[in-house]
Amino acid sequence: MKRIILMLFVVVAASSPSFAKVDLVTLPSRDTVQLTIYNSADLTLVRESRGLTLKEGANSLQFSWANTLIDPTSLGMLPKASADKIDIAELTYPPRVRNLGLWNIESGVSGKVPVEITYLTSGLSWRAFYMGTLTQNEKAMRLQGYVRVTNNSGEDYENAQTRLIVGKVHILDEIAELARRQYPYGRPGEVVPRPAAAPVERVRARGVRVLEAAVAGMPERPKEIKKEGLSEYFLYTIEGTETIPTGSAKRLLSFEVDDVPVVNLYKYEEQRYGAGVVRFLSFKNDEEHNLGDTPIPGGRLKVYRNADDRGHLSYAGQSSFKYIPVDEDVELNLGPVANVVVEPKLMDYKTENHRFDRSGDISGWDEVRKFTIEVKNTRDIGVKVEIKRNFDTPYWKLDRGGDFGDFEKVDLDTVKFTLSLTPRSAKKFEYTLRTYHGERQEDWTGARS
Repeated sequence: MKRIILMLFVVVAASSPSFAKVDLVTLPSRDTVQLTIYNSADLTLVRESRGLTLKEGANSLQFSWANTLIDPTSLGMLPKASADKIDIAELTYPPRVRNLGLWNIESGVSGKVPVEITYLTSGLSWRAFYMGTLTQNEKAMRLQGYVRVTNNSGEDYENAQTRLIVGKVHILDEIAELARRQYPYGRPGEVVPRPAAAPVERVRARGVRVLEAAVAGMPERPKEIKKEGLSEYFLYTIEGTETIPTGSAKRLLSFEVDDVPVVNLYKYEEQRYGAGVVRFLSFKNDEEHNLGDTPIPGGRLKVYRNADDRGHLSYAGQSSFKYIPVDEDVELNLGPVANVVVEPKLMDYKTENHRFDRSGDISGWDEVRKFTIEVKNTRDIGVKVEIKRNFDTPYWKLDRGGDFGDFEKVDLDTVKFTLSLTPRSAKKFEYTLRTYHGERQEDWTGARS
């Protein structure tokens, strides 16, 4: 197990004889640890609670962060009791010693004192993914959200509470680059401005203060999923705690909601999807759909269907989606299907109403095409099918007949037919498309004005 914080008595004794009268504080194991992962910036705020055993007077505490991606300039410490009697005087970095910091602590009390240690690190990341289970009639869905946390930071985190930030964070420096510097503030011998010895709030890195300000003061209760707004960000607190060793990944349950109302729609549009039918699933992130508390982080959703009363599942498809704000609709493309079929056929084609110019060349004409469209539903439940037909010109007229369902003009050169089919059924309709070309377009415009 790796440790970023170690007591190194030999180094202290060798670095300065003046430390002989200073009590060296042994750093105990963590009581608690909290990880707040800002995924967009490869940035994690770590908050550790530990109990230090202090003597009255001067105490020294050493930290080592070797083989980790911690930013040593972000280290901070704050006493959680007897704060008026404890002065975290300064954090120094001994010359010619790598990956080592020394905290000087003046204590007016003797005994065990709880402290909070904070720092920034990189190498921790998360991604969201989801599982949806449709009811047999496919009118509702059980939605489960998961988060996979990956730890490549070089440090093990035992029983860590994990919090995730949704939103983009802008930082000036990459934490991983700060962690890899040979010395926290440059090379030995360089004259680098340093803050004067001060309580921890003044030596704590600016980045930590900003992030702590964003998440401070929020009440916490164990074993509960919390989603809270932080200005343009959202904070997700994952239920319970998990041990996340370095070099590993853990899947954590984010939320689980039953009976989310959904709409299934099958679409056919040859210019966009090719010759097949594509299935879409849609719902809304609002209270009516048993959601709507917070935005939903982007991820991948795999959808299954309850196939029978014994709990067997059948795979329905999957789709990736982006961040879904509150009260926003989401439509997920689950991919092509074979159990709903749309077959358009060109039955007749001719040209007529020819116009000629003075040279006897054709200057205008109509093209007339007759189509039949057959729609088949081979599923054991009813389906709704949307068929879009695209034309090559905005100058057209359409005559339709048969069981064409709802009809709508979408834009200048697109129409939409929407049909509902019962289980294991078929419908057929037809339409005649007349398009106007050349000088005949003037007749079309005049006819519509």
